[in-house]
Amino acid sequence: MSGASIAALTADAAAPPGTPEVSVVIPVYNEEPGLAALFARLYPALDALGRSYEIVFVDDGSRDRSVVLLREQFQRRPDVTRVVVLNGNFGQHMAIFAGFEQTRGTKVLTLDADLQNPPEEIGKLVAAMDAGHDYVGTIRRQRQDTLFRRVASRAMNRLRERTTRIRMTDQGCMLRAYGRPIIDALNESRELNTFIPALAYLYARNPVEIEVAHEERAVGESKYSLFDLIRLNFDLMTGFSIAPLRVFSLIGVLLSALSAALVTVLLVRRVLLGSEAEGVFTLFAIAFFLIGVLVFGVGMLGEYIGRIYQQVRARPRFLVQAVLIAEPVRPAAPASGDPRLSASADIRTAVATGAAPPGDAQTHR
Repeated sequence: MSGASIAALTADAAAPPGTPEVSVVIPVYNEEPGLAALFARLYPALDALGRSYEIVFVDDGSRDRSVVLLREQFQRRPDVTRVVVLNGNFGQHMAIFAGFEQTRGTKVLTLDADLQNPPEEIGKLVAAMDAGHDYVGTIRRQRQDTLFRRVASRAMNRLRERTTRIRMTDQGCMLRAYGRPIIDALNESRELNTFIPALAYLYARNPVEIEVAHEERAVGESKYSLFDLIRLNFDLMTGFSIAPLRVFSLIGVLLSALSAALVTVLLVRRVLLGSEAEGVFTLFAIAFFLIGVLVFGVGMLGEYIGRIYQQVRARPRFLVQAVLIAEPVRPAAPASGDPRLSASADIRTAVATGAAPPGDAQTHR
């Protein structure tokens, strides 16, 4: 029996009675137009699995009526629904981390709320985990994105594979599944700038990738701008590799050697032909090129230093305003005055989960 199979059996055996087998974490940010369609497809898809499950919705500071719709859905299916409401917009990956901390299942899946990854595909990931895999990545089949998004994604995939040991064919697909030991390891990680699929890959013993269907976004628009995508890939590169720093070290060595050769050529030329004013603009061009490389290298170094600075401040990664769960809780004075959460359902409030004593929250979206 493989190590992954043993780990899976151990996790299942250690699960307390009443623990759901499957947990699905869904970050939500201004998804009001599409939530009804998500509910209509997600719950029947999970019911059809014939397994115990729970769905953990995480509202990432939505400004529309997403929280209201989530609360109403919680009241309709409180037995399998949890809702985590963050105190602000902390970014997709921090929202997923907040959901991970609320999950109880032995198999934990992530799914976007935009329905581009059909909920009906969840069964394929669960089956792959039943086969003994502790990490299930996905590859979007017939990807329904713009040409620019597809080309940029392929380019970043190739760059990442050359600079890290992480192998992901389709890093942008968030429909993924993780075993309980990996989720526990992720919850213990306190990185502010990270990429969850890549971090989980480092902890996996028996990863696998499968193909899943992909659909066009039915309503709304992508919450990721071009700048967000660039920043996310910077997080991926700087969080899992120091290859960029090594590249600039090699460039520095090469430029130093070329500069020494150029100085030698100019000295020989001066001795043989005498001083001259020709070639000044060539020297200017070379100087500007070297200055550009230097500034770019300093900027790259600044990216690493900036992330170190954010990490050592030890501020919470996110703040939880409230958690809606079906379990009865001890009556207490409500900590949230948010009228969107007012209902007869039990509300468990919590503050600050992350890495350290409370402080200013860092926004990542």
